[in-house]
Formats: sequence, structure tokens, C-alpha cells
Amino acid sequence: MSKVLYIIVCAAGPAADVGKLVTLAQDAGWAVQVIATPSALDFIDVPALEEQTGRPVRSQYRKPGEPKPPRADAIIVAPATYNTINKFAQGIADTYALGLLAEAPGLGIPVIILPFVNTALAGRAPFRRSVDHLRAEGIHVLIGPGQFEPHAPSSGADHTDAYPWHLALSVLPASEPRRT
Repeated sequence: MSKVLYIIVCAAGPAADVGKLVTLAQDAGWAVQVIATPSALDFIDVPALEEQTGRPVRSQYRKPGEPKPPRADAIIVAPATYNTINKFAQGIADTYALGLLAEAPGLGIPVIILPFVNTALAGRAPFRRSVDHLRAEGIHVLIGPGQFEPHAPSSGADHTDAYPWHLALSVLPASEPRRT
């Protein structure tokens, strides 16, 4: 059985292409579960992602009696927004996606964050503190030279095609079959 990768997708320009990351992960041997923030649902093709992964796209907590999704072996948040990064750093768990992220460090689940933010947001003190705080907890935040480079304000649409999905996968350990 493959290791399970949760891909948490946020409402940002590149979200429509999250299937590219799903393909890269599956090619690397991961079973993928897509988790969407509520706002991201308007950015992604839910039926296509469900067909691609063979799993329902999740955006809310399961109802009593619904089956549990498989436990994540790793989590990638991409594209990660300013809002999600700051909330994660502060321990806010007001959505299903943030609830999973809040728990992950305590469960020893590796988390990789690939932001999509502009320079005005990336330069703000709260954001810089959030990135530093998450890195101090062992979270991989892929922003800076050689990683994701913030774009100029109001130019995000010009940068969605060049979004570096592959960077998030380069941090993950290779998938190995689970021992049962």
C-alpha cells in the first residue's frame, strides 16, 4: 500500500492546476487525498480531482458514521495563501484543512508549505513571523531564494503557469510501501 499524501489546496490562482501536483505525487508512488479550503472549492475542478485520485475531495469534517479518510503520512499545502499560513502559525483551526494542519506537527506528520503570495503580503511582519514560527516547529515553508519567490501585487495571474509545484515534492521522502 502506498503512503498517503494530503494535498491541501487554498484559494489562489494556481489552485486550478493542483492536478499537476497530484500527478507528480502519484508518479512518485503516493496515494493522494485532496483537501480544499472552503474558498478553494470555487477554484478547482472537484469531479476531475476525484476521478484522478479515486477519493472524494474533502472540505468539511466528516459526519458521524461516515468512513474516516486514511491517515496522512505527509501533507503539502499548495498553493498556500497568506491567510492560511498565518492561521496555521497561530494554531487557528476554523476549517477542516486548518484543523488537520493544527494537529499534524503533534502527530509527527511532515508538512510542506508552498506559498503563493505577493511581495506586499510576504513583506508584512505578521507573515514573516508566521514563516519563522512554522520553520521553528519543523514545518518546511518553501519561500525565498531558490524556492517560491513572491510576485508583485496585482500580478498573480501572470505567475500561475510558472508556479513551482515540483518544489513541494522535492522535500518529501520517497514513498515506500507500508509494512503491515
